[in-house]
Amino acid sequence: MTPPTARTWARRGRTPVIRVRGRSQRRFSVAALACYKHGECSRLIYRPKRHGDHKRGGRGSFTWTDYRDLLIAAHQQLGAPVVLVWDNLNVHKDRRLREFIDTHNWITCYFLPVYAPDLNPVEGIWSLLRRSSQVNTAFTDPDHLMSALRRGLRQIQYRSNLIDGCLAETGLILTTSRQQRQ
Repeated sequence: MTPPTARTWARRGRTPVIRVRGRSQRRFSVAALACYKHGECSRLIYRPKRHGDHKRGGRGSFTWTDYRDLLIAAHQQLGAPVVLVWDNLNVHKDRRLREFIDTHNWITCYFLPVYAPDLNPVEGIWSLLRRSSQVNTAFTDPDHLMSALRRGLRQIQYRSNLIDGCLAETGLILTTSRQQRQ
């Protein structure tokens, strides 16, 4: 992974250079859900995954079963029905995943318009992650990258105000359709 860069310093007249070895054939994916429940702190539920050598025929992204398992884990952690607002990633529209969602009454699924990253709060999470734990870092090996990903996501996860900011930045109104018990 080529490291993202931000402002840095160097001696006058010397351009700072980060040397990076050749590109790795390994690939990492992270799936995340920014969760909102009226009257409670916002939550981030995520799953990082390290793929093998995707250039040799292995899959380089999450499968529908990985997303299914993430939804099951979210349902168990939240202890409530899940209203899912997804972008139009092809795996999100996979026939098998749609069948799973349709057969479980605790999931309601909506899709964002075709290209609307500004309506997706998880895009804000990725931006926070890249600007905090990943900036100006040349990872020494895949384990170093994975530990930095987990650490960065944990820092965001424990600060619900950051998740609230990502949700608010979408401009969508956060309401629930069911009446809350008093």
